[in-house]
Amino acid sequence: MPDTTDHRSSHEVVLPDDVTDPLLWRLAYDVAEAHQPDEAGRCPSLLCADQSAPCPPLVNAERAMRLARGGVTPPESTPAPWHWGREAA
Repeated sequence: MPDTTDHRSSHEVVLPDDVTDPLLWRLAYDVAEAHQPDEAGRCPSLLCADQSAPCPPLVNAERAMRLARGGVTPPESTPAPWHWGREAA
């Protein structure tokens, strides 16, 4: 049987004091880490097909991290739509 204990970097990070939803914050942290732009400013994730940063998953993960801390998202930072296999409109 395969080992199902995946290593997640969010498990090594101390949660901020104001986190009200630890699961959401940790999941969003892992997504944000996987979608950090490379030196050329492109998302390295295969899911993003080399999009320019910030890619929609990174924008949404950052928003989720703010929401998990009880933060209010200002109107100009609404989540970017995710479109599988093509760039957001």
